[in-house]
Amino acid sequence: MPSIKANRIRKGQVLVIDGDLYVVTDYEFRKPGKGSSFNQIRCKNLNTGSNKAMKMSSDETVEQAYLDSRPCTYSYPEGEQFVFMDGENYELHYLSADLVGDKMKFVRDNQAVNVTFFEGRPISLELPTHVILQVTEAEISARGDTVTNDKKGAVCETGLEVRVPPYIDGGEWIKVQTETGDFLSRAEGPES
Repeated sequence: MPSIKANRIRKGQVLVIDGDLYVVTDYEFRKPGKGSSFNQIRCKNLNTGSNKAMKMSSDETVEQAYLDSRPCTYSYPEGEQFVFMDGENYELHYLSADLVGDKMKFVRDNQAVNVTFFEGRPISLELPTHVILQVTEAEISARGDTVTNDKKGAVCETGLEVRVPPYIDGGEWIKVQTETGDFLSRAEGPES
């Protein structure tokens, strides 16, 4: 596996530390007035979910994990796991709820997403920048209240709760940003 210097570590990279995989959640390069510069790194264990903070000098090295990303289709939930079918060889891959976290609120049945693998084992889910979801429930807004910038609550088919403009009703398709969960626009259907 390739090793990189601590001053080259960035958010989102996956590192191998003491045989475990850690994803970098935050980093800060510091150069104090006295002493040598260092990187303050915060990361999360991909197996246990525990957080770790490290202070590394700029010339220290750490192993970077080689990751493989493949297109997969979400099939169904099975207990505490979610099943994805590999688009290349039709194998089934199981991702536990603690690995995917709240990302599954953005994934519809039979939706194509990228699954990240480390040494053949699925470890995370990569979402696109936005997804198209169908609104199943929407609060009722006052008639003629479309001029204000107020938003109302809505629930999507995946269980995602989102704030939408008053003109959105149940049954409509909407575009949602995956990073923030914010409403972006109306959509024509699941493929728009």
